[in-house]
Amino acid sequence: MLAPDLVAAHSDRAVELALQAELQRPDAPSSIAAFYRSRQYRPLWVKVSGSGPFPAGGSARPEAARLAADAARSMPARYAGLPGAVAAANGAAPESLARLELTLSQALGDYAAKVGQAPAAARLDFVDPALAAASEPAAVLRAAAAAPSLAQHLTRLEEVNPVYNTLRKDLAAYRARWSGLPQVRVPEGPALRAGDTGDRVGLLRRRLGLDARGVFDADLTKAVGAFQAAHALPATGTADAATLAALNAGAAHYEALIQANIERARALPPLMGRRFVLVNVAAAQLWFYEDGRLKGSMRTVVGAPQEQTPTMAGVITHLVFNPYWNIPVDLVRDSLAPKVRRFGAGYLQNANMEALSGWTDDARALDPQTIDWRAVENGSAELRVRQRPGGDNMMGRVKFMLPNELGIYLHDTPNKALFQSQRRLFSAGCIRLEHAPELAAWLLGPQSAAAASAAADQRVDLAEPTVVYITYLTAAPGASGVVFYPDVYGRDPALLRALGKGGPANPAAERKPAPKPSHGAWESAA
Repeated sequence: MLAPDLVAAHSDRAVELALQAELQRPDAPSSIAAFYRSRQYRPLWVKVSGSGPFPAGGSARPEAARLAADAARSMPARYAGLPGAVAAANGAAPESLARLELTLSQALGDYAAKVGQAPAAARLDFVDPALAAASEPAAVLRAAAAAPSLAQHLTRLEEVNPVYNTLRKDLAAYRARWSGLPQVRVPEGPALRAGDTGDRVGLLRRRLGLDARGVFDADLTKAVGAFQAAHALPATGTADAATLAALNAGAAHYEALIQANIERARALPPLMGRRFVLVNVAAAQLWFYEDGRLKGSMRTVVGAPQEQTPTMAGVITHLVFNPYWNIPVDLVRDSLAPKVRRFGAGYLQNANMEALSGWTDDARALDPQTIDWRAVENGSAELRVRQRPGGDNMMGRVKFMLPNELGIYLHDTPNKALFQSQRRLFSAGCIRLEHAPELAAWLLGPQSAAAASAAADQRVDLAEPTVVYITYLTAAPGASGVVFYPDVYGRDPALLRALGKGGPANPAAERKPAPKPSHGAWESAA
């Protein structure tokens, strides 16, 4: 009789051989085959038992039953029978176990794609190819196999990602806090404030769950302020026109907005990374996280409605300190050339700019007096102009590079006054940062001191490239529950309609400009 360890070896080997045979079939999915080859065909979902040199049978691991139930619930047409197959695996032969193993792995890939598949109106405009590859079946299986706990990994997959999961909880909390209140309408009219009386005050009190005494007292001031804080309105405690409009929109409207943004959050991956940056364009705000903890936040300036900042998942690979700013050729043509013609060639020097002979690294500086500025202005000649590093450079002290086809990046700016605006929609697509040096220090970590050089256009590669997610959430998680933000780009109606929660289309109001290379900042330099 064989020793117990040899029995186990023979049993495991029997399933591995059966798996190898199944994956050599012409119709075997190549991505799943690659995963099993990389682990010498060791099974992930099944195990074998036996009392001799040949295994007597086996069973599925507990996690397989959970995956089967999730797959059957979300994709019944394909996986309705999978829970029964898992239950029937007890005592099955290696060949049957191998076929069940492959079905479960296929189900995991399909389930991961299903739970992460946002509606078309909610998807990101650009996803870095390396990040997109993480959703391929082989990558999904590798992540599951590498997880310290397969059960916890499945839980995380079911929750989709932290933003999605938090918004789902926020939806339940919103319903509990606001949806049960009387949905009465408060007629339009003058703003209502502390000390006012009358029928409209009584209706306002009823709307917010208070008695209808008709007196605007401290309790009503507090209730109005709480509603305002939860609906992205200045928490003044005064029921102005914007507050009354939000109240009269009703709880169902805001529930629909939360549900729409849950779908936007679905476009983010379940494993967002050990370190990542999150930008919400609708809020014009940035946060950065490490090991699940918020490490910092700041205001941003984002694209104007006619030059919208796209949604993206990219990777910050390097920073450029004391950068030059290459002015886009259309701005050189339309803005800079007319000013040089009007004010003279000295305008270029006063703006700390220089014209160059071309776009190569060895391009030479040109004498502005020798340039045909009329030809540049009428478009018959193309000219490269860049702004030198310095305190007035439109990129500020540092820019954060994340390779992408849209030409979008994050950068510093000398114009700090714009961050005091409530709606910070001033850029041509790129994202300007309120505290760029703080983000640079966090990204670089121990590299920070060495990177603080005065050299112009100094590239510093990150030791740990960091993912940045640029989202558009008009309902987002906040410290005290969901926070609503203005739909500054008019994207909500199309998504609400896609979810069956919106009215008729208004193409002119909802047209989303096609993403295009950004002009960066163009404030006062030209």
